[in-house]
Amino acid sequence: MSEYQDRQDISDLLIRYATGIDRRDWDLFRTVFTPDCQLDYGQIGLWDGVDAVTEFMDVAHAAAGYLMHRISNIVIDLQGDTAVTRCYVDAWIMAADNNSGVNARGFYDDEIVRTDVGWRIARRTFTTVQVVY
Repeated sequence: MSEYQDRQDISDLLIRYATGIDRRDWDLFRTVFTPDCQLDYGQIGLWDGVDAVTEFMDVAHAAAGYLMHRISNIVIDLQGDTAVTRCYVDAWIMAADNNSGVNARGFYDDEIVRTDVGWRIARRTFTTVQVVY
C-alpha cells in the first residue's frame, strides 16, 4: 500500500463512521471499529467493544429525526500499520419532528490500526467543544 492510499483509506474510515450513524446502518457502523475498541465520549459515555458502542448508538438515535454528522479537518500521523488522527465533528441530531434538535461540536482523537479487513479505530476520545439546543 502507498502512503497516499493509506491516508485515503483512513479518511474514508472516518467518513464511514458518520455515514453509518446518519443512515442508521449499524452493519456499516460496525466496520469502523476493532472488536475490542475502547471509546471515551466524556459525559456521553465509555464503551469497551464494538458491540457496546453499536448498541448505544442504535438506542440513542432510534427516536431521532434527521442525523447529519460532518467530519472535517482530518489530520493523520501515519506510522506504518498504525495511525493517530484528529478530526472535527459537527453533528446535528434532529428531534423526530425535524423542527428542533441539538448541534454538538467537538473533535475525535483516534488510534487507528491496520487489520486484515482494513483500517479500524482501536481507541477514540471525543472532546465536546460546544452543544447548542
